[in-house]
Amino acid sequence: MIRAHFGIDKNPFSHEACGLLAHQQEILDTLKVHCQQGGFCLVMGNPGTGKSVVRDALVKEADKRVMVASISRTMHTYTNTIRILCQAFGIEHAATHYRCEKNLIEEAFALRQAGRSIVTVVDDAHLLEIDTLRKLRLLFADFPPNNNLVLFGQPQLLSSLALKTHEDIRSRITYSVNTPRLGPEDMEAFLLAQLDHCGLAHSTYAPEAMGLIVRASDGLMRRARNVALSCLLEAVRARKRIVDLDNVNRVLMQPHWREERDIDSALY
Repeated sequence: MIRAHFGIDKNPFSHEACGLLAHQQEILDTLKVHCQQGGFCLVMGNPGTGKSVVRDALVKEADKRVMVASISRTMHTYTNTIRILCQAFGIEHAATHYRCEKNLIEEAFALRQAGRSIVTVVDDAHLLEIDTLRKLRLLFADFPPNNNLVLFGQPQLLSSLALKTHEDIRSRITYSVNTPRLGPEDMEAFLLAQLDHCGLAHSTYAPEAMGLIVRASDGLMRRARNVALSCLLEAVRARKRIVDLDNVNRVLMQPHWREERDIDSALY
């Protein structure tokens, strides 16, 4: 609908259009160094700050030298988690708890003999039970040294690990970083780059409409993309070629956007 209305070939504000920003590239480069040396890394941030973009870029690094195993289902028992991990490694997973661990360790050493380093990515790691994380840490201690466990999650992950009883886990962290919210200028540049990717002119959004979208996004890239995309749909519905303030206000008056803005106002 949007493509036909505006005469473009690519979907606007798609995830494929999300290239790495400078700070995200720095995080990725640092993770790659730890992948070569072995480590235990935390990438934390509020929802919508770009953790998934960094994670996807890291997963794409898989090649003949790097094996990347990704876990996105974290609300499981340890036994089910290691079975999911076995699936990610492409090895037998319909086995006992002990056998799954043994298979993983053997596969890790086979990969090392083949000259490959190992990166295990856990998404939504803040949802992991601490006991499950502790058992994973003990499992990876039996892996060869060229492995890197990278946890992606919300900031409460580090708050949980800050407890004295979890010192055994926290003391092994080799790198941690928070993905920040974007400032207004960076957010506008991000949105304009998204327009460039799909072939839409910067003038598709009236300056005052773009300014309101930037303010409403509160520095969150996901929110900015969603609002901007919803505004395009409003423009299509109204048969307009330019997104104006009326379109943006109609989007921001929707209950879920109003609720988010009220919550953010209370928090910040």
